[in-house]
Amino acid sequence: MKFYSLNQLIPNTSFKEAVIAGIAPDKGLYFPESITPLPSDFFDTIEELSNHEIAFQAIRQFVSEDIPDAILKEILENTLDFDFPVVEIEENVATLELFHGPTMAFKDVGARFMANCLGYFSQGEKEEVTVLVATSGDTGGAVANGFLGVDGVNVVILYPSGKVSDIQEKQLTTLGVNIVAMEVDGTFDDCQRMVKTAFLDGEITGHKKLTSANSINVARWLPQLFYFLFAYKQAKSKGKEIVFSVPSGNFGNICAGMVAQKLGMPIKHFVASTNVNDVVPKFMQQGIYNPVPSIATISNAMDVGDPSNFVRIRHLYQDDLSTLQENLSSYAFTDDTTKVAMKEVYSQTGYVMDPHGAVGYLGLKEYQKSKPNTYGIFLETAHPVKFLDVVEETLGLSPEIPAQIQKVMGKEKKSNKISSYDALKSYLLDN
Repeated sequence: MKFYSLNQLIPNTSFKEAVIAGIAPDKGLYFPESITPLPSDFFDTIEELSNHEIAFQAIRQFVSEDIPDAILKEILENTLDFDFPVVEIEENVATLELFHGPTMAFKDVGARFMANCLGYFSQGEKEEVTVLVATSGDTGGAVANGFLGVDGVNVVILYPSGKVSDIQEKQLTTLGVNIVAMEVDGTFDDCQRMVKTAFLDGEITGHKKLTSANSINVARWLPQLFYFLFAYKQAKSKGKEIVFSVPSGNFGNICAGMVAQKLGMPIKHFVASTNVNDVVPKFMQQGIYNPVPSIATISNAMDVGDPSNFVRIRHLYQDDLSTLQENLSSYAFTDDTTKVAMKEVYSQTGYVMDPHGAVGYLGLKEYQKSKPNTYGIFLETAHPVKFLDVVEETLGLSPEIPAQIQKVMGKEKKSNKISSYDALKSYLLDN
């Protein structure tokens, strides 16, 4: 399996080289040259398979030329050692809880998979790799945890000052060792722009080997298809058309779900649920893609004004809007509407949603207005405790602090404050 740049200005490359490069030299995102559907009996008997078996069969075609089967199984064991329960909340509405990993966010899967791959690839290499990553919230903590102590790999995380939750900030600024946090005076879009600029800066790339752990990286992006398959395994017995509603910021997560659909997963439809950063909902209605500066919201991990992975989604459907609309709906919701949903679900069911999950719930309910007989699963992408202030203010309760979070709360924050690309460049050239 080779990977090609969506800009198609460079030769195809291997999974290994695509992972190490992060973004292609022609500035394009890497994409697998083919997606071969899994045999139909895989889905017919999926209830009999373990999560590790499902993940192995799903990802193998993309990585087998670079990662031997035995190593791949080890990587999956290291990545998938927690649960992915589908929890029914009301009739025909369930949530897929993706917060049972070490940093209590869905990004634990992609970050750990990529860290294990990069650790394997760096064995015997003399040159260290620097992972450069921008975060709007949970990516930083998941990447920091996944890569902590990996030999031959250093991590530099950029995050927008004052625009991530206290717990998110603790998770990415307190680990030390090979993890460095850059606190940027700006927005997530500014952080992402700095990262992309660094990748194209010959002075930096001539000095050190860079890669990215954002969902632009194929090893961060692709393994997210696993938990859609795990959810299908749990919901299949309902005997109804299944719809996934995915809280969407950079659109890597929902794109991975669509790859699972291309692998043959019998899923009817996807809903991309956003906050007021509504570039994609507008595109789905008007066919015009118009990136804008991001707006700060209570669902901060989705505060993205130019989602990197949407180009992959368009590519999956040959950039044909009508075909895309058959498979994808997209709706945007305000903070006030999000809080109302959090309150209503809690009062009626006792279930505590984080603001991102609440946006996913709202998108699902909007879709089901015209498709009431579908079985809807919205993704709960992070534990409510990670957005403690919003949950406390909205619901008037304080969730119990899980052990994974308690262990970072008392640690000292260490970050390098920067306000320009030049400051980042100086750091990378000097270290």
